Amino acid sequence: MDISIQEYKRVAVVTVRGRIDSTTSEELDIAIKGLMDKGHHNVALDLAAVDFLSSSGLRVMVHALKQARQAGGELVLAQPAEQASESIAIAGLDVLFKTFPARETAIASF
Repeated sequence: MDISIQEYKRVAVVTVRGRIDSTTSEELDIAIKGLMDKGHHNVALDLAAVDFLSSSGLRVMVHALKQARQAGGELVLAQPAEQASESIAIAGLDVLFKTFPARETAIASF
């Protein structure tokens, strides 16, 4: 898994590439927690290049969403790949996350 982060005034964009599974989800958790600790409570998670999303990855995403909302922010999903989108829907979490078809619309939502 590869994570890149772009920080803007109103939002931080976390772009993830590869597999989010039990061995890599902690790395994603640490990256998002680091942003929140720096005051970035609005996060757009770009999942366009995610080819596998496990339950441990979903758990990290739900936890990050809760943290963001508790701090008065939001975590949204940008252009999730088909496999990631299916994992989110199967887990019943598609109603929990705001999802945008493009990275730009996710950023503009803040």
